[in-house]
Amino acid sequence: MVGLGGIQLGVLAACVVLFVPMAMAGWHLSRNKTLFFGGALFITLAVCVHLTPHFPSVSDFANSFSSLVVFDHRDSCINYVNQIIWDVKPRHDVIKRNDSSFDCYEKNWDWVKSGKVNSCDFQRLGKSDASDLLNGSWIVVAGDSQARLVVVSFLRLILDNQRFDSIREDLFKRHSSYNIVVDEIGLALDFVWAPLETNLTDLIIKLKEKRKYPDVLVMGSGLWHMLHVNNASDYGVSLRLLKSSVRSLLPPSPEFQTIEPVSGSTSIRSPHMFWLGMPMLINGKLNTEEKKEKMNDKMWHAYDKALGESKLLRQTGGPLILLDMQSLTWNCGPRCTIDGIHYDAAIYEAVVHIMLNSLLIESHQWL
Repeated sequence: MVGLGGIQLGVLAACVVLFVPMAMAGWHLSRNKTLFFGGALFITLAVCVHLTPHFPSVSDFANSFSSLVVFDHRDSCINYVNQIIWDVKPRHDVIKRNDSSFDCYEKNWDWVKSGKVNSCDFQRLGKSDASDLLNGSWIVVAGDSQARLVVVSFLRLILDNQRFDSIREDLFKRHSSYNIVVDEIGLALDFVWAPLETNLTDLIIKLKEKRKYPDVLVMGSGLWHMLHVNNASDYGVSLRLLKSSVRSLLPPSPEFQTIEPVSGSTSIRSPHMFWLGMPMLINGKLNTEEKKEKMNDKMWHAYDKALGESKLLRQTGGPLILLDMQSLTWNCGPRCTIDGIHYDAAIYEAVVHIMLNSLLIESHQWL
């Protein structure tokens, strides 16, 4: 990554030396003139390469060019990391219990096969690679049942089967928080039951008061507010308050409109922060009349609009990287959910790998 600018300049110089004389030959210049020009060009470029380090302004330009190329490509890959496609097809090797059973369908996912996405070289990380990436990290995931299912999928990747089975019951306790330490890799994970935006804001305030910040922070909300408050305008106000609290965790940056440093010390490293978006809701599969009435398509889109207008997400100038549950669940479709809200484990597995690939990019470990 560091030598990318020098390599590109070298390739450019080689192309000039090779193709310019060829073009001249195509213009029917004499062989001697062509060879003379090619040799002079080669010597001039060689001298420039050797003298560049002695001229700071030229050297700085080359370095800035290198940084610009790396940053632009890295930044664009963050924009593509949610582009997942699904292959959902009936299974014939299971006993069909009912039409909505997860077991009735085989679900496979992968990143979209397009030129730009392929160039990012996204990949599913195995247990070993994920453990190396997160070695010694503190991860906090806060939200509702969607966030809990992301934690379940993450721990299924990190832990061996025996240990995962031993904690499954604690993981699925409703409306409760959970924490675990994986001693082998020095990883600590806290799941905080925080179904409303005010709960998330309170969490940020507590982190600031303790002046102790996680390496990775994943937050998400909306479904509880939609069901129990059912007011998109109020949801938008709560998100803007949350955004103000989140900004206080960031170092000074005009990009995120932050002026003051993180409380207590300017040397504190801000966490990598993600927003877990709301899934698409399949109204016909919702299991209560209240949910069907309040969590309809019109209200879902109003809440989604409020999220966009809050400018909480990186794509709207905010601090949080989106884990796009909307596109994942939309593309997987009704066959991937039983109750219209909670989806098949494959969805949350994809979310985890989107997050891990984003961490590779953001931590400059991506190649």
